[in-house]
Amino acid sequence: MIVVNEEPLAWHPGMTVRDVLRARNYRFPMLVIHVNDALIQKTDYDTTSIPDGAVVKVIHLISGG
Repeated sequence: MIVVNEEPLAWHPGMTVRDVLRARNYRFPMLVIHVNDALIQKTDYDTTSIPDGAVVKVIHLISGG
């Protein structure tokens, strides 16, 4: 089990950041992702594995004036 934005999500071996985004239906183009407090670059979403028990934070960046 992992925690995504304070909500549990079933974990599976080989799970990546991209898998988490799909599971939670995150589609906003400007996201900041932290896994266990480590910043994950967008280019690494498909290759960064999520360990069992991880805490994932997904933050939507919103700009405006």
